[in-house]
Formats: sequence, C-alpha cells, structure tokens
Amino acid sequence: MSRSAPAASVTHRLVSSSTGRIHLVEQGSGPLVLLVHGFPESWYSWRHQLPALAAAGFRAVAVDVRGYGRSSKPENVASYRMLELVEDNVAVVHTLGEQTAVIVGHDWGATIAANSALIRPDVFRAVGLLSVPYAPRGGPRPSEVFARMGGEEEFYVSYFQEPGRAEAEIEPDVRGWLAGIYAALSGDTMPRTGSPDPHFVSRGGKLRDRFPSGRLPAWLSEDDLDAYAAEFERTGLTGALNRYRNMDRDWEDLADFDGAPITQPSLFIGGALDASTTWMADAIAAYSATLPGLVSSRILDGCGHWIQQERREEVNEILTGWLASLPA
Repeated sequence: MSRSAPAASVTHRLVSSSTGRIHLVEQGSGPLVLLVHGFPESWYSWRHQLPALAAAGFRAVAVDVRGYGRSSKPENVASYRMLELVEDNVAVVHTLGEQTAVIVGHDWGATIAANSALIRPDVFRAVGLLSVPYAPRGGPRPSEVFARMGGEEEFYVSYFQEPGRAEAEIEPDVRGWLAGIYAALSGDTMPRTGSPDPHFVSRGGKLRDRFPSGRLPAWLSEDDLDAYAAEFERTGLTGALNRYRNMDRDWEDLADFDGAPITQPSLFIGGALDASTTWMADAIAAYSATLPGLVSSRILDGCGHWIQQERREEVNEILTGWLASLPA
C-alpha cells in the first residue's frame, strides 16, 4: 500500500452483486464518490485519490471491476457486458446504504462510468471521465471499425478478441508485460514520435514487441508494479480482457441509447499525449451536445494515459474542486 493510502486509513470489503461479489476499498465519510479503474489496473490505481477525496469531505470508494483483483470472475464471456457492470455499480451504491453517488472512471472505467450515468441517472447524479472521452453509441458495429483501423497491422482491441491469444502473450511474464504497457502509454516513457505505435500489432507479432524497455515511468515505483503484478499473477488476465470481448454485444444491448447525451453534471480530464484524447478529438469537440451538463474539460500538457497517477496532485485538485461545486 502506498504512503498516500496507509493501511490504517482504508477499509476493504466485499459486497454482493448480481453474479458474485465486488471488492472495494473505502476511505472517508460524506457524499459517496465511486471510483472505477481501467485496463490493466485495479482499485490500486486510485491510491492517490482515496486520501485526497476523504480529506476533502467525501466518502471515496474504489472498486475492483468484475474480473479483476478480489472481485468475482464469472467464466461466461457475456457476463462482462456493459449492462452487467452498470448493475455492479448500482449494487455497490445500494449496499453501502446510499441511494445516489457521483461516479468517476478512468480508461475502461470512464466508459463504464459514462454508461452507468446514462442508464441509471436515478443513481448516478454526476460523472467524471478520465482519459477516455464520452462518445454516444452509434455508427457501425465496433468490430468492423477496429478491423479497418489496423490496415496492414492489427489494432490492439482486435488482437484482444480471441480468448486465450493475449493471455498467452501476457501471463508468462505478467510483471514485465505490465511494466511495458505502463511505460508505453506514460508521458515520460512512451515511444518517440515516429516510432511504431504500441496500440497496433504487426501480423504474426505481439503487442509487447512495441513496448519500450528500460526505466519505469516516474509515477510507478517497483512496489507499485509489484502490487499490480501480484493481483494479475493470481487471477490471470481473462476476466480483464473479457471486457474487450463484449464490445459488439454492448453495441446491440445499448441500441435504445443510440446518440443519447449524458445530462448530469460532468467532468473530463485528458492527457495531451494520450492517444485516447487525440484519436477522439471529435468526441471532445461534440461535448456541447453529448455532455450538456459539462462543468469542466481539461487537457493536461505532457501527460499520457495513466492520468490520475501521472499527475496525481493536479488531478486531485481538479476532482475535489469539481466535486465541491456539485449540488448536494
């Protein structure tokens, strides 16, 4: 556990969901703020936000998303569809004795948070999105879009689709693979402009072929890397990767929400060097229509993808200021 979240100051618990249990870590008291991580991480990615939000007067709760960490890991791939993950979040809120919460997500967690706010506005009264912008459901089937993106190479989301394929790359050396992907997408260690893009795989190659080797990002200590690696060495990667294997299923499930805006108060924070921000610039430009309740949209110069860890103090200041501005 990092210095930001000493063991004595947080509470670990397991709460029931529709198909198992969700592990969460809680700190502080006050209005509930639910923190949802992305891939390949865990509740630990919010270790710097838990104490900051608690000190600001909020009840901060970071979950292990279904399939990660100490949460349940159903075998059925379809159990990782978006509708199921939204219900997990609702179950957490209600089990904690609350009727409503603010939800904040990073990476896949941002998409899960956005859909939680979209589908259950009665529960999620505001939404914060880190790194991945909100883009309403629409357009062609996702697998068709990703297949076209690669050209002669293969986009990483397509690479993740076949069960067992990415696992065969990652699981023989979980710690080394995690170190590589964290470095590949961090502002201080990502490959230089003009280098092969780590989001793509050459035909017959592996994703890790594009990862930089050498030093860890400044935000990631050896102890932090050990904490992440220990969870995935214990659980494997299949639960985490199954989120990617449901994107077409989500597209079908969410047909009734085609083009729908999120109207609750919202926040977006992105990294200027993050491909999620640059590739989805059109989504950010459309926020006046898709996020009409947007309070603030911030792009942090020199920052990569792991935004709440790369720029913990700046992100904490933005988050706590936004949370304090929300109606009670």
